[in-house]
Amino acid sequence: MTAIYRAPMRARDLDVPSGAGAEYGLAHGFVGIGPGRGPKAARMVHRFATLPDGVFVWTRDRAGRFHLGRLGGEMREDDSPEALAVGITHVRPAEWLDRSFDETQVPPAVRRTFARGGRDLQRTHDGEAEALTARLWGG
Repeated sequence: MTAIYRAPMRARDLDVPSGAGAEYGLAHGFVGIGPGRGPKAARMVHRFATLPDGVFVWTRDRAGRFHLGRLGGEMREDDSPEALAVGITHVRPAEWLDRSFDETQVPPAVRRTFARGGRDLQRTHDGEAEALTARLWGG
């Protein structure tokens, strides 16, 4: 199975509405994280940069709709005014499905990772969630 991650795309140090970074990423075809500070942030950026292509990612827009994508390319820095405004400055290309999902259509383990909150990219360790995510993708 292919790993799945929760990607809230929320800046750690900006007061930006939940989902704003996700909508920016969806509109521009990428997954992103904020810069952060210190050793933990450096580890997070490294981990994000080294995730394998093809990894599934789930995010949520401002309306609470879930979106499913897959990573596909190397990380780069985005220092555009739009990226800085939402605090998503490290980005990787992603292919996003053309449709969104409501909460009842998303694997329960994925819903739980979002319910816990947080602004970090987080792996969802659940075989059933991986299998359902792959089916939703079309595999």
